[in-house]
Amino acid sequence: MTDRSPELIEQPLMAHLLELRDRLLKIIYGVLLVFAPLAYFAKQLYAQLAEPLLSMMPAGTSMIATEVASPFFTPLKLAAVLAFVGAMPWVLYQVWAFVAPGLYKNERRLVWPLMASSTLLFYAGIAFAYFLVLPAVFRFMLGIAPEGVSVMTDISKYLDFVLSLFLAFGFAFETPVALVLLVKTGFVTPAKLASVREYVLVGAFVVGAVMTPPDIVSQIMLAVPVYLLYEVGIIAARWLVPGTREVEAQQALEQQAAAAPPPPPDKDGLS
Repeated sequence: MTDRSPELIEQPLMAHLLELRDRLLKIIYGVLLVFAPLAYFAKQLYAQLAEPLLSMMPAGTSMIATEVASPFFTPLKLAAVLAFVGAMPWVLYQVWAFVAPGLYKNERRLVWPLMASSTLLFYAGIAFAYFLVLPAVFRFMLGIAPEGVSVMTDISKYLDFVLSLFLAFGFAFETPVALVLLVKTGFVTPAKLASVREYVLVGAFVVGAVMTPPDIVSQIMLAVPVYLLYEVGIIAARWLVPGTREVEAQQALEQQAAAAPPPPPDKDGLS
């Protein structure tokens, strides 16, 4: 017997492909529905995005556009990205509706909370980058500019820079969800994750150096939350994945048995 949905087992491959097409179309329609009003306010949205930099630039300076069409396409690009991010709950719901019939009941109970938490954590990472990281980075960058140099950033390059930073922090904040999935699939245990804390701390700073601008401020502001979220992920894995403590206890007993010295030989068996 299986607790999978019978509809998935009985449907042929073509039915699954048609279902996938319908879900993708619904995702596209949902993103376009969010994009329409955002495109109307694209200029205001870009002005809000540029506020962390503009508020720190010297008086009389401004951002520039080095390409002819960038004043038109750059705000629209921002609106498109925000539309996809804003429609993320709808996108994840469509993904969930497509894969849910093929999951077991215990998997369905776990997947939905993980999808909801991953969305909230991604939003939290973007908010953290916008309200805390960007002002600190721009303050540092403008502070080290040589005397007599006017900082005039191109609007399209600024957007690419900010979006890359948002993605870095958004995905970095997904660490607890990734750890829960790793424990759920049996690749690791929370005890194993806890035993490599030192390496994770070093790795967090390496990732911060690679994924953020070349300044120590943004590197630290990414590495520290990633490590703290790593600890949160260990706690969440122990709480959400049943049987974890039993597996860890069994592994500990096996390790103790392997490390124990062999018993002394029986004297009766000696020649």
